[in-house]
Amino acid sequence: MFVPFNSIADHSRVWIYQADRKISSSEKDIIFKELTAFTEQWQVHGQPMKTSFQIFYNHFIVLAADEGYNAASGCSIDGSVRILKNLGAQLQLDFFDRTKIAFLSENDGDDIIILPLNSLKQKNKEGMWTGKTITFNNLVPTKDELQKQWLTPASETWLSRYLSNEATVA
Repeated sequence: MFVPFNSIADHSRVWIYQADRKISSSEKDIIFKELTAFTEQWQVHGQPMKTSFQIFYNHFIVLAADEGYNAASGCSIDGSVRILKNLGAQLQLDFFDRTKIAFLSENDGDDIIILPLNSLKQKNKEGMWTGKTITFNNLVPTKDELQKQWLTPASETWLSRYLSNEATVA
């Protein structure tokens, strides 16, 4: 059963899907329609789950399930992956490319910069991102951690290995 994202419990489990490009307004409408229908009927072993979703920064889809109500299982999680793969194919979006790293633009707090993993050192040297640049920890497991730890300075993540000496000192 779908509930508004702001009302789902903080202990709810989350799955974060990062798009490889900005999601347009018309694509958001399609995603909202499809994910609302999916979350309304999302079940675990025939039992309804209390679920929600939200699109953040026009790049991230966050699915949530209140596991205090009914815990997700492998089959129910597979169903969520299937819907995201279907949406990706329909909208020509890739939600599963882990070689693209998202940063919050320092110039515009709502704009997202997506960089290929293999360009991180060079882009850091060029000043496109620094240790202070906010990145996204897409592995946070709960809504509470999403709210507290999803946005993180790059220097406090595994990305710190890509910082040049000059950027580390600055």
